[in-house]
Amino acid sequence: MILETFPVGLLRCNCTILGDETTGEAIIIDPGDDVPGILARLAKHRLTLTQIIVTHAHIDHVGGAVVLKRVTGAPVLLNQYDLPLLSMMDMQAGWLGTKAPEVAAPDGSAEDGLKIGLMNYAGEVLHTPGHTQGSICLYFAPQQLLLAGDTLFAGSIGRTDLPGGNSRKIIESIHDRLLTLPDATTVIPGHGELTNIGRERHSNPFL
Repeated sequence: MILETFPVGLLRCNCTILGDETTGEAIIIDPGDDVPGILARLAKHRLTLTQIIVTHAHIDHVGGAVVLKRVTGAPVLLNQYDLPLLSMMDMQAGWLGTKAPEVAAPDGSAEDGLKIGLMNYAGEVLHTPGHTQGSICLYFAPQQLLLAGDTLFAGSIGRTDLPGGNSRKIIESIHDRLLTLPDATTVIPGHGELTNIGRERHSNPFL
């Protein structure tokens, strides 16, 4: 398995490449920016992109998805409940004082329980509303790996003061969907350093 996580864009969103060196296929999670850098990493590993998955529709996570799709032909998946945030991209760009990226409706909705990933590395969508209405996490059970978007961080949780945020829902999502996973599950959050479920269960002050 090829697994690379690297920060992109002004807010240093964690973008992740999950690839299979045997089949030469890959998925990208949260291509918020730096499409040339993402393409260079795919080329380095000789990987063909088959899916682009966005954990939620904030500008720093979805910003590069349309351009990446145009170059690679890979479909974009985003939960339907975050579609209103796509229509607010000019406003989101205004919060950061930057230019709004090109956005478009996704090719499919990343619904709860949807099977995603690669033939040899299959994962599942966990709908975890709270940071946004359509926030999702991606769980790869055999690898004990969770891509948590902005739902859960090392020592923190996602903010809920932006449109679509709900503080009660994010706590419920974390307790009901994430803390039920094995303690050894590695967590790749949407920003910052990696952690694991056990560490957050026992020491995260928000939980």
